[in-house]
Amino acid sequence: MMGSAGKLRVLLAKSGLDYHDRGVRYIARKFRDAGMEVIYYQYLVIPEIVKIAIEEDVDVIGLSSSVGGYVENIEELRGLLEQNDMGDLPFVLGGVIAKKDFPVLREAGVGAICGPGDSADEAVDWVKNNVVISR
Repeated sequence: MMGSAGKLRVLLAKSGLDYHDRGVRYIARKFRDAGMEVIYYQYLVIPEIVKIAIEEDVDVIGLSSSVGGYVENIEELRGLLEQNDMGDLPFVLGGVIAKKDFPVLREAGVGAICGPGDSADEAVDWVKNNVVISR
C-alpha cells in the first residue's frame, strides 16, 4: 500500500495485551500534526508488526510498551527486521521505560525513547531529523 507522496509513513504498534494506549494515541496525533502518515495497531506480537511494516512499506516503527518486556521485544523486532532485509529500518520506543535500560535499548538500535513526562516533540524531531522516506 503506497502512502501520500513525500510523507513519512510511521507504524505505531502496541505489542501483546498492553491496554494502556493514551500515550501512543497522543504521539500518533503529534506525528500526524507534523505531516506524517500514521498506521496504528494494537495487541500484536512482534512478527505481526514486522509483517505489517513490510506490507505498509513504512519508514519507521514506533513501539509502545507500558507493561514491561520491551527489551526482549526490541531484540526480537531487530532480529526479524534483519531477517527480512530491513535491518536499517529505524524505530522508536515509548511507554514506561526504565532509564537503566536505555543503554541496551540504544545498542539494539532504538533511536528515540519517550516515557511519562518526556516531550513527544523530541520523538517527532528525532524522526524528522533521522528518517528518510524509503520509496
